[in-house]
Amino acid sequence: MAALARSVLVTGSSRGIGLELVRQLAASPRPPQHIFATCRDPKGPRGKALQELAAQHSSIKLVQLDTVNLLSIQGAMQAVGYHLKDQGLNLLINNAGISSHATLRSLDSREMLDVFATNVVGPLQVVKEFLPLLEQAAQDTGKEGLSCSRAAVINISTKLGSIGLCLRVPEAPMYPYRASKAAQNMVTRCLAAELQDKGILVVAIHPGWVKTDMGTEEEFLPLLEQAAQDMGKEGVSCSRAAVINISTKLGSIGLCLRVPEAPMYPYRASKSRKAPVSFSEREEMTFSIPCTLSSNVKGGCGAEGEMQPMPEA
Repeated sequence: MAALARSVLVTGSSRGIGLELVRQLAASPRPPQHIFATCRDPKGPRGKALQELAAQHSSIKLVQLDTVNLLSIQGAMQAVGYHLKDQGLNLLINNAGISSHATLRSLDSREMLDVFATNVVGPLQVVKEFLPLLEQAAQDTGKEGLSCSRAAVINISTKLGSIGLCLRVPEAPMYPYRASKAAQNMVTRCLAAELQDKGILVVAIHPGWVKTDMGTEEEFLPLLEQAAQDMGKEGVSCSRAAVINISTKLGSIGLCLRVPEAPMYPYRASKSRKAPVSFSEREEMTFSIPCTLSSNVKGGCGAEGEMQPMPEA
């Protein structure tokens, strides 16, 4: 993607998937000439990581864009058009979005509307306003077919929005989020059908679970608790519900192995079960009622090169 598109715009790029997309694009062997990293407040404290990244790569241009504010979208389009001159925009990545864990009992109309505004209406308005730049790129590249190197829109979606799959509703109903992503998927299909004759590719992708502010480990807690209650089993086990933390015997205060050869103070202390941040013990207490197993596992010496084998004693 990065090697083919001359210009890329990413919404919601101050953190999470959006920030990493910008980072990967800029660091690629053949980066785009223009990488427009947009968010609501690129110069504010939440945009610090983006500011630091832009300082390292001249191809990154920070643009203010609030996807639920039409005037902001139009202003961003003008700013991007100014930089591109008459080249057009090759790739628009609609990444900005919000989540919601609301159930049937807890949801309200305000939350439903807010999620739809961000996840459905916002991306659609962005495509509508940036369409002239996408059309210009599709016409000027001199290429045939549909591709990111010509003109394309990628909507970051999720398989939780699939009506056909309808995955894990009992464990994670998430009514506003699921419904908004199903709507976004339909918007994607409609845009794809309408814009293909203009040479503009439109697709939605499911990035999988990613550890971000929106996709944290805490999001799994309701699923674990639900699994523990629904399995119909007694005791604690991996077949019921479990959390396994990969640890190491180097964190054992009782064994205190090979300190002269490998003192590794920060690493040993962080892996110690008696350290103040003993996550497994904290989780064992937290999960004692829902019967979710939480345990440390010694992973051994892996092949990734992060830990080298120590000399034999």
